[in-house]
Amino acid sequence: MLGHLSFGVNDLDRAVDFYDKILAPLGYVRIWTNERGAGFGEKGGNDRFALFSWPGQAAPPGPGFHVSFVAPSREAVDAFHAAAILGGGKDDGAPGLRLHYGPDYYAAFIIDPDGYKLEAKHQ
Repeated sequence: MLGHLSFGVNDLDRAVDFYDKILAPLGYVRIWTNERGAGFGEKGGNDRFALFSWPGQAAPPGPGFHVSFVAPSREAVDAFHAAAILGGGKDDGAPGLRLHYGPDYYAAFIIDPDGYKLEAKHQ
């Protein structure tokens, strides 16, 4: 349904480094970078997720908003979570089954350094 999604971030270099590390285990790469932002997606494809520099102005949406990235395996979900914690993110739900979403719904939740809630899920 969505063509792409973008976030405003306070420190572009920090955010790009963070997302390079957490998206790699999911199979996503940086597609483009310039002084204003960076875009991520599948290798050889278009960007589906972008970051744009808004120093001192970027703020995540309120409660109820989060972005879920598709993971190719449970191990990729685990690696996403570990990379996020090592990169300065905060745990918001350790990797594991979420049976209330379905019998095979395996996910992890983190908060990025700008306060955005992110999920990696494999189903």
